[in-house]
Amino acid sequence: MASTLPQEAPEIRAKLLNWFANNARVLPWRTGRTLYSIVVTEFMLQQTQVSTALPYYDNWMRLWPDFASLASATEEAVLKAWEGLGYYNRARHLHQLAKEIAALPAPPQTAEAWQLFKGIGAYTAAAIASQAFHEPVAVVDGNVIRILTRLTADETTFKDNAQAVKALTPLAQSLVDQVQPGVFNEALMELGATLCTRRKPHCLFCPLHQWCISGRRGDAESFPDFLRKEIHEISLNRIVVIRDGELLLHRTPRKSRRLANLSELPRAEELAIDLPDSAILFRKKRSITNSRITETVYRIPPSPAIMERAKANTDLFWIGIDQIDAIALSGPHRKWVRQILKELRKAG
Repeated sequence: MASTLPQEAPEIRAKLLNWFANNARVLPWRTGRTLYSIVVTEFMLQQTQVSTALPYYDNWMRLWPDFASLASATEEAVLKAWEGLGYYNRARHLHQLAKEIAALPAPPQTAEAWQLFKGIGAYTAAAIASQAFHEPVAVVDGNVIRILTRLTADETTFKDNAQAVKALTPLAQSLVDQVQPGVFNEALMELGATLCTRRKPHCLFCPLHQWCISGRRGDAESFPDFLRKEIHEISLNRIVVIRDGELLLHRTPRKSRRLANLSELPRAEELAIDLPDSAILFRKKRSITNSRITETVYRIPPSPAIMERAKANTDLFWIGIDQIDAIALSGPHRKWVRQILKELRKAG
């Protein structure tokens, strides 16, 4: 059945494009579209839901409306504007990309050329080239994988996303519209985001229902099939130390792979202190890819020993509580610090 889809591609394209024309969500990046707005959108939507990205996009475009203005921004300002979106290397790569594009006589127009920039993979390159330059190249990500495996009832157990992308790209490429490739790709993504969802897909309302094997069978939710990843449990202890209106923070070194130049509450091992249960403020849990992280936050008084250890660690620094909003904190820690300071003000 999978092999017949390319033969039915003209009907599939027409049906999907008509559905998109009448059902596309109203999103800020879909009006007054430019190459720059497409690039910013694609970077922001990597591993981030549309609802989360919306306020960030509006603020970003107010701060830096084009490649040249973003190229002239400081990394600190860029990270601050990205604060809370996570996966901060996206912001660094976007910043560096702006500098490189601003220095070129003209931007590249093919997906192959866009992949030469750091931080741009096959999916993002295809999205940019198809939307901005109408190159008929398919985008393949989680949404597209889900749609294609359900259409064909593909029972392959994929080791990971990369394997699924490699296996399904030829089929995706055979379907992409040659005249409106960018609109078609966006329509496919919209279908995955709104109807062909991971859980409880709305099969009866899907414009591709007549071609979808799993949708007609009623087992669409079974596809795609991935090997289960091992979950890693991680426990961290964080410390809150306040002295004379200042909070102790840890700045991640620039050379670090993750969170470079971002600040967080220091870990207990950085101060080598005992942590009595009575000092616990709260415990938070979060997940990053296949890691489940439990972080326990303690309030510790600024003893002479802590002051000495903080002074000896060049990654630790004190900042005035009234200056907290001026620096870039990782998203969870921003929320925690605000919560802590709010409780302290209530306590007088």
